[in-house]
Amino acid sequence: MTNMLEAESPAAAAVRIRDVLGAGPVAVLTGAGLSTDSGIPDYRGPGSPPRTPMTYQQFVGDPAFRRHYWARNHVGWGHVHRTRPNGGHLALTRLEAAGVVSGVITQNVDTLHGEAGSRRVIDLHGRYDRVVCLSCGRVITRQRLAERLTELNPHFADSVADVEVAPDADAVLASTEGFRVADCESCGGMLKPDIVYFGENVPKKRVMRAYGLIEESSALLVAGSSLTVLSGRRFVKQAAGAGRPVVILNRGETRGASLATLNVDGGCTPVLTALVDAYGA
Repeated sequence: MTNMLEAESPAAAAVRIRDVLGAGPVAVLTGAGLSTDSGIPDYRGPGSPPRTPMTYQQFVGDPAFRRHYWARNHVGWGHVHRTRPNGGHLALTRLEAAGVVSGVITQNVDTLHGEAGSRRVIDLHGRYDRVVCLSCGRVITRQRLAERLTELNPHFADSVADVEVAPDADAVLASTEGFRVADCESCGGMLKPDIVYFGENVPKKRVMRAYGLIEESSALLVAGSSLTVLSGRRFVKQAAGAGRPVVILNRGETRGASLATLNVDGGCTPVLTALVDAYGA
C-alpha cells in the first residue's frame, strides 16, 4: 500500500492517482468531504463536531422526534437548496465525459453530482429533494413540502439565523416547540425524507446497481469519504477483493486505508481538478 503526504502538490498527487487508476473506466465513490467546498459540512472530517443523526426507529416511533426532525430540516433545507456544485463535482463530470469515469456512487444526498452534469449517478442514501409517504408510497418534491410547512409555520425559518447545518440538511436548533408537521395530502400518512436513515437498509436494487458499476469498472476512486459506514465501505472491499486498484482521496483517516492501493490525504477540489489535467480531459 502506498501513502502520500498532504504537502505534495495537487498536480503531483493527480499524476500518481492517474498512474494507479489507469485509463479506466473508473468507478467513483463519493462522500461528504466532496461537498464541503460547496458549503455543506461533513460528518467526520478533521474539525467536524460530534453528530448524532436521528435513527429510523426514532423517526417512525415518536411524534416528538418527527417534529424535531422536520423543524430542523425546514431550516436546513433552505441552506442546502442554495448550494452549488464545486470544482470537485465538475471535475468528475469532465472525467465522465472523457470516458475515464464510468459512473458515480454517492453517499451524499445533496444532488450536486446531477447538478454538475454527471450522467450516471447512483444516490446510495437517497436524495434530500424528495419526500415519501410511508403509508401510500406517494413521492413529492421537498419544495412542495417546504411550501406546506411554511403555511403551517409562518416565519419559523425566518426567525432562525446563523445555524449549523449537517450534510443531510439537518439544522441545529435550540428549540422546536410548537412546530407543526405536515402529513401526506393523499392519505394522511407519515411523510419521511427519501433518504436512508441510520438503522434503515439501503434498497437492495440500489445496492446491486452499485455492485454492477464496480464490476464493470477497472478501478475504484474514493473521494471525500472516511468509509466509516459499511454501506460505502463494502464497495471498496468488493473492488479490492477482485484485484482492482483502489485509490482513496480524503482529508484525515479512513477505515478503508488498508484495502487501498494508494491513500491520498488531501482536498477533493484541488486534486480532482488537477486529475482532469493529468488525463488531458
